Amino acid sequence: MGFSFWLAGLRSFSKKSAFSNALRNSSYLKKFQFSTSQNNLPSTIAEKCKTQFFSWSSSLLPLALAASAGSLAFQSQNIQPSLCEPSNLDSRKVSIGRKSSTEFVVKGIHKEVTQELIDELKAICQDNMTLDYDERFYHGKPQNSFHKAVNIPDVVVFPRSEEEVSQIVKSCDKHKVPIVPYGGATSIEGHTLSPNGGVCIDMTLMKRVKALHIEDMDVVVEPGIGWMELNEYLEPYGLFFPLDPGPGATIGGMCATRCSGSLAVRYGTMRDNVISLKVVLANGDIVKTASRARKSAAGYDLTRLMIGSEGTLGVVTEVTLRLQKIPEHSVIRKEALWACFTMEPNFEAMISDVCVPLSHLAELISRSKQELDASPLICVVIAHAGDGNFHTVILFDPNQEEHRREAERLNQFMVYTALSMEGTCTGEHGVGTGKMKYLEKELGIEALQTMKRIKTALDPNNIMNPGKLIPPHVCF
Repeated sequence: MGFSFWLAGLRSFSKKSAFSNALRNSSYLKKFQFSTSQNNLPSTIAEKCKTQFFSWSSSLLPLALAASAGSLAFQSQNIQPSLCEPSNLDSRKVSIGRKSSTEFVVKGIHKEVTQELIDELKAICQDNMTLDYDERFYHGKPQNSFHKAVNIPDVVVFPRSEEEVSQIVKSCDKHKVPIVPYGGATSIEGHTLSPNGGVCIDMTLMKRVKALHIEDMDVVVEPGIGWMELNEYLEPYGLFFPLDPGPGATIGGMCATRCSGSLAVRYGTMRDNVISLKVVLANGDIVKTASRARKSAAGYDLTRLMIGSEGTLGVVTEVTLRLQKIPEHSVIRKEALWACFTMEPNFEAMISDVCVPLSHLAELISRSKQELDASPLICVVIAHAGDGNFHTVILFDPNQEEHRREAERLNQFMVYTALSMEGTCTGEHGVGTGKMKYLEKELGIEALQTMKRIKTALDPNNIMNPGKLIPPHVCF
């Protein structure tokens, strides 16, 4: 996740619909993005959009993009985007059960989103939901990843409060319709894909700073706030939140993927910087995982269970974070990384994320470099060596299958080499769909079965971000 923002340039066709632009770019909303009162927010998104260039897009996205998503049927330009009706669902010819870029068969059956559920979501969210085709397509495809979508969500909702999230999840669980939490979409491992359709819960309206405790050096925030926005808010107080993944990353997504960044060697990962969470479970219950105390021996560590669960166990609605004093000197050399993307601006990038014990790092980099140098592809090695984690940016032409296979071969070489050194396939990007195939070798089937038992206990209907993290073949 720490390097996902460099991929944005590779997705020049990626754009939000008018609904999304009006919603996220509203100067009115920006004015109150750090407000501690919900009373200042517009009552509906439609109220703000009425005075802007708002229109539901009925034009077709380029057919090539639809084909690359692997699941979209051609639609004439004069059809209104009400694709959740059963007749339109049938005509979509969605290919459930085909292979994604991970080489895993996508499990599950597309659950029909009934008019009853749509009506319930409208009652909860008012106008803060959309069936717009462009918006759903935008939320359904990878923004910064080479992983390809096999479906798109049927509905996108924009909750404004924890209670709304709870009601949305409860309704989806009742109808057994899958949900996918959505934040900054900076993941490069397909975390926000919707392989089974369903409801995408866009958390970007929930971005308040709820409480700042300067003496305790902690802050309570909603999940939709970005880490850079948060640091702008904290700067006048001489404090900052030290994790630095991609600039579009939100706190909720950072919790979900257990990310870190280049400062992890000094300040730790997300696991070390989250004090407590509030999470909506699959049945709609709201759980507080811990108190605000800096340490506690009270029961299971639910906070760490949720950190890195990638939305498969619950939806994060509130986060209490540790803060640090702003250092007197801070120099981070990141700009040089942009250069590798200018070499082949039309190529896609596969980014490795292996991490090993420090005693093995030099050997891993040396062996990887030999393999990369012998490859015809352009490869750049990037390391924040203090924590044993390094990345390789492998540029490949997405239109040439031999390029993709070679990029995948190089990535697998580094993963298996790291695993042979008691390392991991992912130091900070998370599993998503892209790393599932390595988990059994890294953790063993018993560990995966334990994860599956936890998942089944908390989410018996398997509605929480299905198709991610736990390999589909795992059963118990």
